[in-house]
Parts: sequence; C-alpha cells; structure tokens
Amino acid sequence: MKTLAALKNQVHQEQKQVVSVANAADTEVLIAVKTAVSEELCSFLLVGNEADIKTAAKQVELDLTSSAIRIQHETSDVSLAAVKAIHDKQAQILMKGNVSTKSLLKAVLHKEYGLRTGRVLSHVALFEVPSQDRLIFLTDAAMNIDPSLQEKVEIIQNTVQVASAIGLDLPKVASIAPVEVVNEAMQSTIDAAILTQMQKRGQIQGCLVDGPLAFDNAVSIEAAKQKGITSDVAGKADVLLVPTIDVGNALYKSFMYFSQAKVAAIVSGAKAPIVLTSRADSAESKLYSLSLALVSSKTF
Repeated sequence: MKTLAALKNQVHQEQKQVVSVANAADTEVLIAVKTAVSEELCSFLLVGNEADIKTAAKQVELDLTSSAIRIQHETSDVSLAAVKAIHDKQAQILMKGNVSTKSLLKAVLHKEYGLRTGRVLSHVALFEVPSQDRLIFLTDAAMNIDPSLQEKVEIIQNTVQVASAIGLDLPKVASIAPVEVVNEAMQSTIDAAILTQMQKRGQIQGCLVDGPLAFDNAVSIEAAKQKGITSDVAGKADVLLVPTIDVGNALYKSFMYFSQAKVAAIVSGAKAPIVLTSRADSAESKLYSLSLALVSSKTF
C-alpha cells in the first residue's frame, strides 16, 4: 500500500462495520460521514442531541434517512454513551465528534463500560509523504508525553497491530534519537539500544527494531551509508518511534506543513480503534483516519 486512498479500497473488502460518533453535531465530521456513506464504507451511530445533529446535517446536505445512519439522542454524557455502544456491541469503531479529547478518553477508561485492555493508549499516524515511495507510521505524537521504556514497548506493539492490518507483516521500526550512537547523557539513545536488543531476543514481536537512529539515517539509505550504518531498518523505516511527544508533534506538523503530506491517525491500545482527529483536521483527513480504523479493527 503506497497511498492512503488505497485504504478505502481495502475497506470495501472488509465486512461492513458501525462507527459510534461521540456528539456528531459537527459539520466537518458529518462531511466525512456523508462521504463514507456514499462510498458504502460503513454505517454510523450518531450520538448526541438529535436536534443539533439534524441542524448540522442539513448544513452539509447529509441524508439522515439513509439505512446506514442511526441517531441516538443523548444530552447528558455523550462520550460515555458513544463508548457504551461499543461495549454493548452496537458498534465497532469509536469516533470523536464535537467533544473534548479529555471527555472522550475519560469515557474510554470508564471502569464498567470503557474499552481498557491494560495496555498503554498511543497515537498511531500513517503518512503519505509526496517525496517517499512508501507510507510511513509516526508514533507517538499526541498521547504519551515522555514514555518510559516499557511504555515504548507497548507503543511499538500498538503500531505493529495497526501495521499488520494494512498488510505490513514485519514493519521496520526506527527508534529515533539525536545521534546514531549510544550516549549515556541521552536517555533516548539508551532506550533505543535496549529496544533493539529486546526485539532481537523476542521480547518485542512482529517487527524489526533498530536504534538509536537519527532521523536522516532512518529514512534515507544514502545518509545511512554515509554514516556506515548497516541494518535492515536504516534508511528503510516503516515506523518512526519518537522518544517524546515534543519530537513527535514537531515531526507530525513538519510533514503536514512543509511536505504537504496526507495523514490518517487513530488511537491504538483499546478494545476498538479510536478516531481522535482534531477539529482543525480536514474532512479528507477524517475520512482517511476513519478508513484506517475500519481496516485496523479486525486486529483489535
């Protein structure tokens, strides 16, 4: 798979699923819903104030009489109602509408109706960068601020789970650091070296891990050769594992604004994929993220 558009083609091959949208009274979200319904990607459970949803739907000319759409009127705890729909097996995907991320994640972690698995929740972004010949995962750019070694292990496994769903059976994971040698003054290089050894000894499975690797050595074969780095990952990374959210956030926005990259992003580590897009994200990005969630759900 070399383009995010190919995700939608893969969705068509999957069994139709239901997406639970927390407070669907959001025009950008409903534009994505409209496109997904017209392309027969999935069905939707629109949770929230029915009158507000109908008003927003009218603005984007979304036909709410479609058999692929059902409204669940809710005015008290919309996020919990959307999560509970998945807990009760009325839906398989959770999507953020016009609610705060804090509110949605609180519902995801609810003791009775939540979607906990015991694993860390992490943000998995899949980029289509115009200058690259492959799709590239970036993690974690939005959830974990300064992950510990064990949290990085779980972040890798969460990404491998998503990668396997799109047909990437043995993704190459580059553990990013400022330099490609271990430096005891830089914790990121120490963690990267340990993660590499853990994968070699079977403690991290389903992927190849190498690090520390500076960004250039991770994505450019020429840069890796110049530094004399020989590995199965250097220059060919499918997954960029960043040491902190600072690095991840900067890379994410650099891809978007300097490279005009396209992105699909979900949260992994729960019992179901979570589409946690920003209000600033375009309807196209929301649709790509939705497609990634739909394809990934079979591995959750």
